[in-house]
Amino acid sequence: MASGKMENGQQQQARRRRNGEVVVDGSEILQLVENKEAFGKFVEQKFRLLDADGDGRLSVRELQPAVADIGAAIGLPARGSSAQADHIYSEVLNEFTKGKKESVSKSEFQRVLSDIFLGMAAGLKRDPIVILRINGEDLNEFVESPRYEPEMAAIFSQVESGNSTLQQCMLAALRQLTVDHGMPPASDSWVMENIIEPALQELHGDNLEQPVTQEVFFQEFRNLLAIVMRRLQGHPVIVAHTENTFDGNGIKKLLSNKLELDKLLDCVWRGVPKEKDRTAKQYIRVAFDRMADSINLPPYGAVEQVDAVVNEAFKMAKAEDGKAVDETEFKKLLTEILGAVMLQLDGNPISVSTNSVLHEPMSTSSTLLSPSPPSPMMLGNGKLGDQ
Repeated sequence: MASGKMENGQQQQARRRRNGEVVVDGSEILQLVENKEAFGKFVEQKFRLLDADGDGRLSVRELQPAVADIGAAIGLPARGSSAQADHIYSEVLNEFTKGKKESVSKSEFQRVLSDIFLGMAAGLKRDPIVILRINGEDLNEFVESPRYEPEMAAIFSQVESGNSTLQQCMLAALRQLTVDHGMPPASDSWVMENIIEPALQELHGDNLEQPVTQEVFFQEFRNLLAIVMRRLQGHPVIVAHTENTFDGNGIKKLLSNKLELDKLLDCVWRGVPKEKDRTAKQYIRVAFDRMADSINLPPYGAVEQVDAVVNEAFKMAKAEDGKAVDETEFKKLLTEILGAVMLQLDGNPISVSTNSVLHEPMSTSSTLLSPSPPSPMMLGNGKLGDQ
């Protein structure tokens, strides 16, 4: 069974390369930042765009578009959509203003932007984003393969509730198919409006609203997929695909290296507000979030399952009771929390995959902070079209 799965994975990778897979691994961002002349010109251009009043400094208001673009580049939802996302947006703004300044100079803007871009590059190197061009070929291979019938039988048993109509079953089944089957995410509104709904209308089935049997489902679903394939050939869908497994190994490596652990703890301790060499326990969470990249964890708010593990570790360590702690207590609590998160993830690793449709307006326009050309954070049609 394992070798069969491996073979399927190799076949999927080969098909993806053939169909125009592009891997965003942060290398272009790194090249930009390391080229001092190119990065200086980039910062100059973006600074002028942001400096609306032309006074040579960026106010908090003028920084907002940059903060929004950085949030979009690291995958955050729009500001106002969640408290966790808003917290991270505030942290990004604080990186520029240090919580005190009302405006920042061009050199300060360049320094912070360099740090943020290098962090993005490191994150993408560790967890690359794969850009897939879904054009119906992989879906056709799935339908014609020996795995089609057993997988669809399993899906039918999950989606059929006894009184479901054919259309309800087919829509639910489409949501079960993934990019590995060659299907773009059916939950996406563009995919639903431009691929799935027209395909259903083309079926012209009188029995779409009738109760369904497995035999009828198999026949009609195959017909539906044939129409979907044809529409994908005419309207390929570009999907950003990521796969991450959080198993605690990053924490384990850190805890086994006392020198690196002490350096990181010293670093985050220096970065938290203090009064008489003590800090409030609430800043332990801020410190933990700043350690996330070093221990191969997502930022707080990005992955709900990981957030739950971290919350439980904080609860066990009583790290959010509002009391003040000194440096020794601060580092001890952080180390305990790291150990608790590691043990939980080691026993129950969390695997997360995401599939986001890159709609045409996104792929043809560059955001305020996207270098152009080439863009390290947004792949334009030109690059994909060359594949």
